[in-house]
Amino acid sequence: MENEYFKIFDNDRNEIGIASRKDVHKLGYWHETFHCWFVTNYKETDYIYLQLRSDTKQDYPNLLDITVAGHLMADERVQDGIREIREEVGIHVPFNDLEKLGIIEYSITKEDFIDNEIAHVFLYKCEHNLNDFFVQQDEVSGIVLAEFKDFSELWSGKRETIKVSGFKIDTEGNRHKYYDDVGKDKFVPHQISFYKEVIKKIKERI
Repeated sequence: MENEYFKIFDNDRNEIGIASRKDVHKLGYWHETFHCWFVTNYKETDYIYLQLRSDTKQDYPNLLDITVAGHLMADERVQDGIREIREEVGIHVPFNDLEKLGIIEYSITKEDFIDNEIAHVFLYKCEHNLNDFFVQQDEVSGIVLAEFKDFSELWSGKRETIKVSGFKIDTEGNRHKYYDDVGKDKFVPHQISFYKEVIKKIKERI
């Protein structure tokens, strides 16, 4: 994985070269990522899908995150980001079925890890059910659903916890039902402003 290379950018989004994954996160270069949030509607209620990151992940293990997300390689276009959907959750989605929510920049710094992302953010109105998801276990250990209204209120500060339900894969590859009450501390610590902006953009589309 450390041998992966990404395009890097200056603070004005001008491309300035290529760097390894290690150097990108060590030196804090801006780089491109692909984010796709899945939503669905069931019995007139909107839900959002969230992934549970694998407990073997180096960064943020066992935390809830964007349905599908990953880095764009140096030789990839934004459209090529759909491979992340197929790889991480086992669902084939044509790029034309995605709705573009825009580009969101955000930055996370912890110890010697600096993540400056230019995130190409998309929405997928999903008609699949949880049984259709087959996760890449070294990346994702489960998929859960939360009511979108609750998810929105969590990040606006109107509630402390929300209910999530779905499945989790154990170390032997077996699927188990999964339920939890989670607060912000159970999510990857993207900036709250990032979550709020994503929520605002999703609300405009559902």
